[in-house]
Amino acid sequence: MMIAMTTTSDPTAPGITADDLQHAVRLSLTTLRGAASTTAVADWQRPAGTLSWSCWETVEHLADDLFAYAAQLGLDAPTLATEVPFRWERRREGGPANVTYADPEAGTTGLLQVLESCGAMLTAVVRTVPADRRAYHCFGLSDAEGFAAMGIVETLVHTHDIASGLGVAFHPPAGLCDQVLTRLFPEAPRDADRWPALLWATGRGELPGRERLASWRWFAAPRESGTATGPA
Repeated sequence: MMIAMTTTSDPTAPGITADDLQHAVRLSLTTLRGAASTTAVADWQRPAGTLSWSCWETVEHLADDLFAYAAQLGLDAPTLATEVPFRWERRREGGPANVTYADPEAGTTGLLQVLESCGAMLTAVVRTVPADRRAYHCFGLSDAEGFAAMGIVETLVHTHDIASGLGVAFHPPAGLCDQVLTRLFPEAPRDADRWPALLWATGRGELPGRERLASWRWFAAPRESGTATGPA
């Protein structure tokens, strides 16, 4: 059962744009391509941070998220009650359910091309759809800005997961983290550093005086609605 919840998202905060999403994807690719230059393909089978997926699988999952958001938002008359009926499937029990997979024969170069391509798809759709376009997400209807924000969060936190698994550093800019915290996580602490706060809000870290979240979600309702859909 779902109920309407009033959010504290700031309607006067700067809007999230396709350029912001493109920036996040490029940050991710810079980090992951740097890691690919110093690691073997076999290293990408390590677990991605605290996830049960491998680093390779997590890149595929991230690419698939970006692809799916573009597909959902890209319809002239988006379905408002369900996802576009692509066939998602798992390659192994416990692995991510994706539409898109990278050809293993293409190595990490090909894997990251898949990520770049899917990121470009969502960026283009966000940049071109009408402002009043609404599309389905399992957490509620959202607009282009909301899907851009969701794409940024997916990109930042999964790049963190992958970088952790590969033993490389990833520290996105505080301003970008603040934008998505303001847009999607209205109850996130405002007095904490922005990147640690985003990791906390997505169940990936602790903050002073706050335990790691066992479950989490975002609120992507368009700003003008003043409400978000939350669990009863």
